[in-house]
Amino acid sequence: MLGPAKSVREGPAVVGAGIGGSAVAHFLQQHFGPRVQIDVFEKGTVGGRLATISVNKQHYESGAASFHSLSLHMQGFVKQLGLRHRREVGGRSAIFNGEDFVLEETDWYLLNLLRLWWHYGISFLRLQMWVEEVMEKFMSYGQSAAMPAFAGAMSLAGAQGSLWSVEGGNKLVCSGLLKLTKANVIHATVTTVTLQQTEGKPLYHVKYENEVGTGSDYYDIVVIATPLHLDNSSTITFEGFDPPIDVVQGSFQPTVISLVHGYLNSSYFGFPDPKLFPFASILTTDFPSFFCALDNMCPVNVSASFRRKQPQEAAVWRVRSPQPLLRSQLKTLFRSYYSVQTAEWQAHPVHGPRSPLPRFVLHDQLFLLNALEWAASSVEVTAVAAKNVALLAFNLWYQDLDKIDQKDLMHKVKTEL
Repeated sequence: MLGPAKSVREGPAVVGAGIGGSAVAHFLQQHFGPRVQIDVFEKGTVGGRLATISVNKQHYESGAASFHSLSLHMQGFVKQLGLRHRREVGGRSAIFNGEDFVLEETDWYLLNLLRLWWHYGISFLRLQMWVEEVMEKFMSYGQSAAMPAFAGAMSLAGAQGSLWSVEGGNKLVCSGLLKLTKANVIHATVTTVTLQQTEGKPLYHVKYENEVGTGSDYYDIVVIATPLHLDNSSTITFEGFDPPIDVVQGSFQPTVISLVHGYLNSSYFGFPDPKLFPFASILTTDFPSFFCALDNMCPVNVSASFRRKQPQEAAVWRVRSPQPLLRSQLKTLFRSYYSVQTAEWQAHPVHGPRSPLPRFVLHDQLFLLNALEWAASSVEVTAVAAKNVALLAFNLWYQDLDKIDQKDLMHKVKTEL
């Protein structure tokens, strides 16, 4: 049985070791100094929705697979940690409507532009310019476009070609930041956060449990870097707060990633001869379908001699779907397969019109980092939230209130963001 702590911890507690928790631990130490010890609680694997699955002795991305080129925080993390961009292996894309390919990419850039112009008209250029303008500040991976304008722009960024990944796996950013911060990673599920002291600086009693037993510690700063929503079975309970802290209202969109090692059924897409199938990536329209995207995957370690598997060869395909694939659906997409491994994610909030954002500050020195996810969900947006939560914690701790909610901020150079 894990025994409760006898004294207050000298540093903050962070709940969650995904990109949000890892980044906020890094930024907290940047502001409070290297002597501050940060405890990071993680019930699963470090990386959260940045994760990999092993197939045939190779590792493949099962979570967020790529980042936009303008993901400046992620670019900065990679550089600071001495990581590298993964070598790009070219491949053509297409959009499938359930019966035919409505748009096919070629090897010629100008021809691709002409096809887009023919299919979408001038609206394509207007949309491209609008998305690029939005991407100057926020970036994302692909989501459904059936959401408000800001989140929709984030989703469309994932369809642009300027994407990159981390050699060795995107989750190395999370583990690297925690190692750089020298964070104390506690593999346990946080069950309760109790407000223990209300006079002066707050004091929070954090209770947690794992396969060994239960334990608890006291902290003066707590950052929740994991989603709090109604359909999360492991939602944290908050006690001793007046008024009480409610669970965030709303639901998350479930997404299933299936890594299938097998032979693609190219006939389903209108190519009886698999040798003639030219695409490495297939996106779908909003027609009722059992899958959203299909990709011929490269491993997270790409050697100089690596080549993408040809359609007639057994390859690792990543299928993204709203529900687990049935056996009949797998047989529709694949002639035969050796293995199927799945990862189920609560991928992003179900965005609705005029949905109010949750509070970042749940209580004095108690923060919800994932509040910004309800505006738009992406790795870069989470990193932006992490930096701002760390700034909030630091400025509130030292009562430097002039740096919070600056009325004339729009007329200043935003060097802190």
